[in-house]
Amino acid sequence: MRRMQASTGQTSQAENLPSQTGQPPVSARGLRSRAALVRAARAVFERDGFLEARIVDICAEAGIATGSFYTYFKTKEDAFAAVMADVHEDTLHPRLTEITGSNDPRAVIDAANRAYLRGYRRNARLMNVIEQVALIDERFLQLRLKRAHTFAERNSAAIARLQARGLADPTLDPFCTAHAMNAMVSRMASLVFVYGLEMSFDALAELLLQLWTNALRIPTDSHRAASPRQP
Repeated sequence: MRRMQASTGQTSQAENLPSQTGQPPVSARGLRSRAALVRAARAVFERDGFLEARIVDICAEAGIATGSFYTYFKTKEDAFAAVMADVHEDTLHPRLTEITGSNDPRAVIDAANRAYLRGYRRNARLMNVIEQVALIDERFLQLRLKRAHTFAERNSAAIARLQARGLADPTLDPFCTAHAMNAMVSRMASLVFVYGLEMSFDALAELLLQLWTNALRIPTDSHRAASPRQP
């Protein structure tokens, strides 16, 4: 099956973002001004949405003259890219084998889901805006697809390792399964944290863990089969 072509190395997600700045700040004052604009841009995008957000409102929120905006950003889109760069790592799935001291697949999946849900909850309003912008701007659509691909590549490798250990259904295609499971987790996070579906954090995490393990057919006693974590 054909895969999307994208880097899965150590490249930061921010490096795949559209151009973010006019001239990079070189002074401490410049760094503070740019950071203030990014914080203000986030507040305005979350409050007004992308289409209604205006550069003049971003500058007013930051307490910075409108003309100074163009010292750091060329367009509203560039400011939005900078905001996205600030939250990408916060919402990107942690590496599944690095977040627990256990190699038990259930513990690792649960910890990864909970880390993602916490990051999504912190950034829920902005995540909603990101989805909207991806529908109207090709650059951000491609970024959204790269992001989904990074999630899938990372989790498909974990699924393949479980299959090799006899702890997951060997008939599943790891890459497609990872995409499907990631989409489920992301959509449920959106329903709960953006659209207000009434469900507690723990109930959501427990449901997602059950769905993940059922889909992969992970044995209920997998913790006994888990080998010690390798250094």
